[in-house]
Amino acid sequence: MATTQLPGTVQAAGTGLKGFDTNTVITLALAQQFKASGYAFCIRYLSRGAGQSSNDLSNKEATNILNGGLALSAVQHVAANYPPGWSPTAALGTTYGTNAASNAASTGLPTGMNLWCDLEGVVPTAADDDVIGYCQAWYAAVAAAGYVPGLYVGANCILTGDQLYNNLSFQHYWKSLSKVPAIPNRGYQMVQGGSVTVNGIGIDPDTTQTDSKGGTVLWLQPGNFSGGNVAV
Repeated sequence: MATTQLPGTVQAAGTGLKGFDTNTVITLALAQQFKASGYAFCIRYLSRGAGQSSNDLSNKEATNILNGGLALSAVQHVAANYPPGWSPTAALGTTYGTNAASNAASTGLPTGMNLWCDLEGVVPTAADDDVIGYCQAWYAAVAAAGYVPGLYVGANCILTGDQLYNNLSFQHYWKSLSKVPAIPNRGYQMVQGGSVTVNGIGIDPDTTQTDSKGGTVLWLQPGNFSGGNVAV
């Protein structure tokens, strides 16, 4: 069955826009409520496995989010095993990155936008090279599919700021609500706040910003968006 084309275009995010990420499926009514509450964008999940799980982003939900007036971005679930943590490898990065791109395509997300790799909760004994190998393999698989890889930097990411900048190919970074390293020479393009309940669901609020190199988030923007973004 062909995937229905989503009602939006890939554009660069403006600075200082308020949005949220959530593990709750967003209906059209909820999207409209968040838009009316001053939110500009929503970030939803891609599954790690081949094929989207029922609680993760679907073409129908993506359409509802966009028709509700919110820009859309997507992040892949991190491997859930903390504590003690999960063990990254290059092979796992290839598998998860391939699935992230395939699942994004199955929901109708167009190439050219950011897909986010969630780097957090890594087992403390993991070797730096294994974490780097995972991230680089995930990046390569997602980039090969035409998407623009981004990195969510969370607690227990293992790598230092210098490693995140110098040893990885990412040019889009999202700062979690946890205490995490600064990204030297670039900084973050999105910053996450503490968990709250808004419009009856749990969310983590996020705010966009332009990094030190002029980079911003690349997301899917609806035609009726009023955030003042610039097309790319």
